[in-house]
Amino acid sequence: MKKMISHILTLDIAGNPFDWISPQDAVLYYASGKVAWELGDGDIVFRGGYSRAGVQSRISVKPIIAIAGSAIMARMLHLELPLGHHNDLLFRRDRYTCAYCGGRFPHNELSRDHIHARSHGGKDTWMNCVTACKDCNQEKGNKHLESFRPLLYVPYVPCRAEHYLLSGRNVLADQHDYLAARLPKHSRMRDLN
Repeated sequence: MKKMISHILTLDIAGNPFDWISPQDAVLYYASGKVAWELGDGDIVFRGGYSRAGVQSRISVKPIIAIAGSAIMARMLHLELPLGHHNDLLFRRDRYTCAYCGGRFPHNELSRDHIHARSHGGKDTWMNCVTACKDCNQEKGNKHLESFRPLLYVPYVPCRAEHYLLSGRNVLADQHDYLAARLPKHSRMRDLN
């Protein structure tokens, strides 16, 4: 049984991951002629109105599309990808492992820890946040890292491909393979692929 396409992976013209969008939003790019190229097996067919000749319009949407001619897209590719307010991406990046005790925990037993506490001016960024079990996070409190325990792993900013693998839900095999092929050698996600 084929998996239904719930979201489309959009790329810039050079093939860099840009965003997850709905198939309906992808239709707008197809209709405006902004899809430069497409990849993937299977597609969703959208049907529209009828022409005077009685022919129904139709647009097929592939699971991976590259968008051409977007200055906004080019500018946004240089921005750091957001950590987000929810902890899902952080926990996935750190493989649900506490940075202090090394234990693996379910989502509800984990929390976001700021290495340099926010009360001491620490920022909510990829490089200042790690996954911690609730016990270790409570024990650390707002102490400086030097007066607590050393980190068992180093935080890092995920590359674009890794970020989209972390944030994608119901990723299709084609989309997964495309993104996984672009993971850097140091990515923790290489072990999962």
